[in-house]
Amino acid sequence: MHDFSDSVFLQILDFFALCCTPVMLLVCGLILSGTIRIHRLLHPVRFWKTLGDIPPESRTTPMKAVTMALAGTLGVGNITGVSAAILQGGTGAVFWMWAGALFSMAVKYGEVALAVMYRKKTTAGKWYGGMMYVIRDGLGKRLSQGAAWLSGGIFAVLCLLNSLITGNIVQSNAAADVLHPLPEWMGGLLLTGLTAAALAYGIGKVGDITLRLVPGMTLVFILLSLWIILGNLELIPSILREIVSNAFSLPALGGGITGLGCRAFFHHLSRHGLVPSLRYGITRGIFSNEAGCGTSPCAHASADTKSPYHQGCWGIFEVICDTLILCTMTALVICIGDRRYGILSSADENLSLRAFQVFGGNWVYGIMAGMVAVFAYATILAQMYYGSTAIGYFTKAKLPQVLYSLLALFCVFAGAVMEPGIMWRLADGIVCIMTCLNTMVLLLLRQEIRDTVDQPDSSSSRIC
Repeated sequence: MHDFSDSVFLQILDFFALCCTPVMLLVCGLILSGTIRIHRLLHPVRFWKTLGDIPPESRTTPMKAVTMALAGTLGVGNITGVSAAILQGGTGAVFWMWAGALFSMAVKYGEVALAVMYRKKTTAGKWYGGMMYVIRDGLGKRLSQGAAWLSGGIFAVLCLLNSLITGNIVQSNAAADVLHPLPEWMGGLLLTGLTAAALAYGIGKVGDITLRLVPGMTLVFILLSLWIILGNLELIPSILREIVSNAFSLPALGGGITGLGCRAFFHHLSRHGLVPSLRYGITRGIFSNEAGCGTSPCAHASADTKSPYHQGCWGIFEVICDTLILCTMTALVICIGDRRYGILSSADENLSLRAFQVFGGNWVYGIMAGMVAVFAYATILAQMYYGSTAIGYFTKAKLPQVLYSLLALFCVFAGAVMEPGIMWRLADGIVCIMTCLNTMVLLLLRQEIRDTVDQPDSSSSRIC
């Protein structure tokens, strides 16, 4: 019975991870890229000028909102997640991370812009929102009020589950794993205590915490990565060729085309590496930058920004920073470590940290381990803010928020002491389902997304 249930679960997960999610991201990314003419947004002068156009009276600046969103992705996403993708999907998974990021820029812009467009304001004057409100109010123009509310509620429930599993259990497990020689239960208690302290400080002030944690740690990570990459520049061309060749796995394609039927083709691709590269590259890429799954718009919606267009550009910056820069640096360090020391043969779960250790010794490993733990802590806080926003969709009462906080603290401790395998599977499944739902909504509301680009400073798109 267990084997049957596990087999059915894996088939459902493969369906979303291998078919629905990559296809939906590709289709949505291509359509939205053409709809908003993404090349105009990415013009260097215009793009950086937009990022610097911040209202002087901002309490929650766009940068603070972005650091909260990045806190939800950096660390476990761009360090541990990349190593997991390479171990499970080969170096070709890195290519699909890049491809997913390029397609995801327009998707990220769209979900962030819509979240700002449909956000709400508390009696204290603070903004809040997310894709659940976009679904309710945006699709409410096309569906009945009840159907729109229910659709938003389904997404809010998924967002809530994601905050507990991906945001608390997976992050806590990764942090406890790198905090050895501390026992896992002790690492769990430490994280739980720090999380409780942050909750006492106020869940609405998560942005203040992430603004202090994220930029400095990111700079240290970049400097350490550049130290290794620049010292091994002669290896980079051959590593890039390997990434591209393994991504497409031409022998697998040739054998698959001559095979009999889709099932044989799929099996052949799986054996030769294309399917694992695609699966783990796309899913770990989403896990890293969250583009398309609809969680980070909760953070962006809190910003005191000039317009949906302005904050949408910050969403694009988030993808560039997280995946195209930081994930690429992690992947190159791992591949360089494998060329020099064969670290991939060890199949070490902490492959990224191992790569830094072989070049810098134990002191660099200690720095990186500490960074992963602190990044995981920041991610827990950001994801708890998302979960709190999801509960706020259903009720403004305090009791459900208190119960959610207690459950989240339990998940933080439980994640530190449990096996991570099934949690990674559940995290992949939830993220993929959310991505499919979210991208369908973005396609339905693509004209409103285009309006924010065509009239970036008009009164119709300015919400603040």
